[in-house]
Amino acid sequence: MKIGLTISEKDQNSVVDSRFGRCKYFLIYDETTGERKIIDNSQNLNAAQGAGIQSAQNILREGIDVLITGNVGPKAFNVLSGSNVKIYLIDESVTVDEALKLLKSGTLKNADQATKPGHW
Repeated sequence: MKIGLTISEKDQNSVVDSRFGRCKYFLIYDETTGERKIIDNSQNLNAAQGAGIQSAQNILREGIDVLITGNVGPKAFNVLSGSNVKIYLIDESVTVDEALKLLKSGTLKNADQATKPGHW
């Protein structure tokens, strides 16, 4: 299983970013191999529109099955859920490793709809 996380720093021990479409980076964690890969998302930081959709398409290319983030807008939610990606929410600032432990323990909240309006 591949897990995508929104992160605020280009560091594998970063804190999970509360934003999806306009996060600075994504960390892709392959649970099977243990490999971690950081993807730059700077092209969407200041996008006038479409940041959520573009970000969703970028991480879908990585083959993720799960996304961990703080919030997700309606268009990104539709793209991700339409591709059968499970979206889990983090309410507080936690590190990547803490978020992965919370996912394994089953304590993360599953998003069944967008958490923010568009253009957040």
